[in-house]
Amino acid sequence: MRHQLMARVVPRLRRSRELDDEPTERARVQRWHEGLDRSLPTGSTFRFVPRFSVVTEQLPGGFPSYSIVRRGTPPTRIVLYLHGGGFMAPISAWQVRYATRLADRIAARVVMPDYPLAPEHSWRDSHEALVALAARLAAEGELVVAGDSSGGGLALALAESLRDRGGPQPRRLLLISPWVDLTTSTPETASLDETDPWLFIGKVHAYAGWWAGSPDDLARPEVSPGLGDLAGLPPALMFCGTRDLLVPGCRLLVRRARAAGWDLTYVEEPDLIHVYPILPGIPEAGRAWRRTVDFLQR
Repeated sequence: MRHQLMARVVPRLRRSRELDDEPTERARVQRWHEGLDRSLPTGSTFRFVPRFSVVTEQLPGGFPSYSIVRRGTPPTRIVLYLHGGGFMAPISAWQVRYATRLADRIAARVVMPDYPLAPEHSWRDSHEALVALAARLAAEGELVVAGDSSGGGLALALAESLRDRGGPQPRRLLLISPWVDLTTSTPETASLDETDPWLFIGKVHAYAGWWAGSPDDLARPEVSPGLGDLAGLPPALMFCGTRDLLVPGCRLLVRRARAAGWDLTYVEEPDLIHVYPILPGIPEAGRAWRRTVDFLQR
């Protein structure tokens, strides 16, 4: 019942609806970006300031990265967390809340880069800087690369780039409802448009095109990592619900992972919506959290 309520309330709070057309949506998002407050949204995290410290770093790509640490708790591992939002929305308060839970529970330094957003920017404006950041963090200590939604796809793309370039590698990957195939090559995706209360197929196509920057780049592994080479990647844990427009892409990733011999554990929850593990008050999110902590502490 809690989940059904969340499935109704979240889209209304977000004023979610299908786009009218791509040019209108592009203009709407650009107007929204002009007035955005890009500071770290900590207001939804209980007593954030006395409990956590934040260090801000400017990355070579010209965008900030935030490192969150629990005060008085020396971190024993690093989590590089790539936020979701269709590549066009900034870090959300829910994502910060989830990051602080990781910092608290597994004694992690959680690094959250606030990468440039589409449609003004594409993957080319941040990929190299993010790969360099991930490589540096992997050299500093035990690294987990994590992300939700579009950030989950970005996390997988970084892992593939790190593998291809050699050097220190992440120890684990955590993928929460990841967007791994921006080509939407799975034909069953369109049929889920009627049951997903949050995501819309027209926006998925538009945002994918913005992030790719060119139709020729849609299938690149930096953009659609689910279509890339999956061999030799770190062990991964992935969550998705069946009322999620992205679940066909997750299932495709599982099939390709098996063929590549990649150690990917997949948890699919019936009737649950997009990024349910980071949503508050859902029992299934509690189960996902316990499984995540166990996976990351192994």
